[in-house]
Amino acid sequence: MAAAEDDQVLSRAQRRALRRIYNGRTVPIVVDGRPFLTFREARDWLQSLPVATRDAACAAMIAQAK
Repeated sequence: MAAAEDDQVLSRAQRRALRRIYNGRTVPIVVDGRPFLTFREARDWLQSLPVATRDAACAAMIAQAK
């Protein structure tokens, strides 16, 4: 149940976008000097951030994937 509650920290659109960009990724996305290769790694780190920082970091991940 805790995982479902933790997922609510990210918006549905953010979760969907992150799942898409990390699906099958072989080259990590680097944000704040941290490499992320999987959705879980990125999600766990994003959930530990304050809201404003989280949104900026999520946007940076999505921008790097394009």
